[in-house]
Amino acid sequence: MTLFEELKHAAADDWSDYTHHEFVRQLGRGSLAQPAFRHYLVQDYLFLLQFARAYALAAYKGHTFADLAKGQRGLTAIIEESELHVRLCAGWGITREQMEAAPEHPATVAYTRYVLDAGMRGDLLDLQVALAPCVVGYAEIGARLQPALEADPEHPYAEWIAEYAGEDSQQLAAEAIAEIEELGARFLSPARFPALAETFATATRMETAFWQMGLDLGDPIESSGE
Repeated sequence: MTLFEELKHAAADDWSDYTHHEFVRQLGRGSLAQPAFRHYLVQDYLFLLQFARAYALAAYKGHTFADLAKGQRGLTAIIEESELHVRLCAGWGITREQMEAAPEHPATVAYTRYVLDAGMRGDLLDLQVALAPCVVGYAEIGARLQPALEADPEHPYAEWIAEYAGEDSQQLAAEAIAEIEELGARFLSPARFPALAETFATATRMETAFWQMGLDLGDPIESSGE
């Protein structure tokens, strides 16, 4: 198995809980309550701000110009991804300024700061392993939910699904996996795998907690469109 496959295999139950969470199931069926989706989107916007910082950290942690360029591409992709959240929330009368002013939920803080800490205390391999569940998992979920758009042309969450099923997200996930393999060849020793596996599993469990947050809480913002 590749290094990524080994990490995913070691966290198989956590990965299944994350990628098949009830939030994801309801989103795919189109039955997810809109307030839950709105709350998730606002928190995910704040989440992406911190993940953009993590990719900037990846550039800083780089040893070569190729490493720096990969960090820059990740940062650019996250900034572009955040515009999906801005567009969707604008449809409910929620402005970018309101999203930026919303308080971070503890689940958002815990996950994003965990990833940043993994990168600060470790090397580029540690950081990319912590980032991978988000990047790769969303692409996997998007691809699995895409048939729902063919079955329901009026699917309420079509734009979100199409974003992560799309070529750009799939390519970003493939590049993230390839980056882990390349970094593993450079930095991995047998003694390091248990710690990397724990980082991957912890980040995966935090993804599950992030979905659950969306189900548990209502709207954090009173939009002008309601």
